[in-house]
Amino acid sequence: MATNPEFNVPAQLVKELRERSGAGFSDCRNALAEAKGDVDRAIDILRRKGQAAAQKKAQREASEGLIGHYIHAGGKIGVIVEVNCESDFVARTDDFQNLCHDLAMHVAALDPRYVRREEVTQEILDHEREIYREQARSTGKPEPVIEKIVNGKMEKFYEENCLYEQHFIKDESLTVSELINQMVAKLGENIAVRRFVRLKVGEAAGAPSGTSGAASGAAAMEPVR
Repeated sequence: MATNPEFNVPAQLVKELRERSGAGFSDCRNALAEAKGDVDRAIDILRRKGQAAAQKKAQREASEGLIGHYIHAGGKIGVIVEVNCESDFVARTDDFQNLCHDLAMHVAALDPRYVRREEVTQEILDHEREIYREQARSTGKPEPVIEKIVNGKMEKFYEENCLYEQHFIKDESLTVSELINQMVAKLGENIAVRRFVRLKVGEAAGAPSGTSGAASGAAAMEPVR
């Protein structure tokens, strides 16, 4: 990352950026120097760095990790989620444990159906597209416009139903994918959600999410009894 040696980064700005981003001291200082003290721009720089780091590490095996859990107040909703990393050392850090808890809490609140968009079956995608296409046709719009509308609605479908596409419940300026990328950059290991299950009192148990990332093809998580 290019820095601007002529810009003297105030310690208070570094502190603010660390609190908002969770990134390390040197990364925050460098991002602020590049952004010439603009905290919002520095956050964007850190996000790009996190995405780049995640892409480099995405092919590395992540077979360690933790089972995060969250029970909503009143005990009516419970979530367990498996989050993988590369080493037991990282799995034991406070940052990783907090991430697992936050992801479980997020699943409890927003009830995603899948981990990633790649898990949505073609049958479901075709069904959703046909519904959106019929809705758009009823407006009398021309076919090219209809396809744009359908594509836009499909992106919204992914955002509402896929964990990685959803906006993080504790910071809606971030998607869950961006949150995980930030943690990849901070902890230096590949991190991926493998699977989760959400239970709600009185509801029939649905199928747990499919597997993805480093754990592709593993068995589904059994509901807690």
